[in-house]
Amino acid sequence: MRLDGFGLFVEDMAKMIKFYRDVLGFEIKESEDTSNVYLVKDGTLFLLYGRKDFENMTHRRYEYIKGLNGHSEMALYVDTFEEVDAAYNNAIKNGATSVLEPELEPWGQRTCYISDPEGNLIEIGSWNKPYEEKDL
Repeated sequence: MRLDGFGLFVEDMAKMIKFYRDVLGFEIKESEDTSNVYLVKDGTLFLLYGRKDFENMTHRRYEYIKGLNGHSEMALYVDTFEEVDAAYNNAIKNGATSVLEPELEPWGQRTCYISDPEGNLIEIGSWNKPYEEKDL
């Protein structure tokens, strides 16, 4: 098996599309008025599923956390420490909630955490080197 993508189950599709497309730079791959919307970020498929539509399709009901969702996090990488701060400030200015302001961690990474409009955690971090060199 290969990882093809991952998805979020969302309440307000329009708000979430706007956030991921306009604030975080995800590329939308289809019409915005569908119940399941496919976006792509750096070659990874990112799916937004309407909660009610998914429940109808699977014939099940699910529990959804209100507020900050501590079950998972998405990590985004930028090449420099300055870009961490800029991405954080842009996200907060455009509707993200601050969880942790940018800070330099003892292990050498500059990182911050925000949440999207529905409380999903997103890390923005950097080792102050290009992505291709970060694990060398």
